[in-house]
Amino acid sequence: MKKKMLMGLAAAMGIALLTGCGSGTGYAKDGYAEGRMGDTMHTYFFDYTVNSAYTCGELDGYAPEDGNQLMVADITVKNTSTATITMYDTDFQVQWNDESEDAYDVPVTYYEELSADGMLPAEYDLAVNEERTGQLVFEVPDGEADFSVSYMEIFDDGTETGSTGDTFFVFFTAEEQ
Repeated sequence: MKKKMLMGLAAAMGIALLTGCGSGTGYAKDGYAEGRMGDTMHTYFFDYTVNSAYTCGELDGYAPEDGNQLMVADITVKNTSTATITMYDTDFQVQWNDESEDAYDVPVTYYEELSADGMLPAEYDLAVNEERTGQLVFEVPDGEADFSVSYMEIFDDGTETGSTGDTFFVFFTAEEQ
């Protein structure tokens, strides 16, 4: 299920990058929206903002595989729906500037147990109008600094909004720490 979602998001990302369209305001237009660090993205279920981001060699004793570094994104998520929603850190993925098909990943918690101070839990509930700020931690290639953190709307029954699902991207350059 998660693998299928990742592949769908990667395909949508490729389509969105090729078309180059977007509202630039955080609201989806023609299935795509993009923003920059500090911009609020308005999905069907919640709003999210990438507040800051940095790269590092380790976090609370967790070190990435050889050839990789960690990218830590501080984000705020706010429930804008009419009911409590369950969030997963893997709802978000990171992309970097690479022409290969595998230039993306989900948070490290998908592969390893990690619970550093300030991290968003792997799973958590957000009540109506509740807001939570925390970190998402990703393994990314050494030397990369330009990223996007994205989210793709998929409903519980598997349907997506729009013809390909609304996909949201926040582009930024991570500081080296």
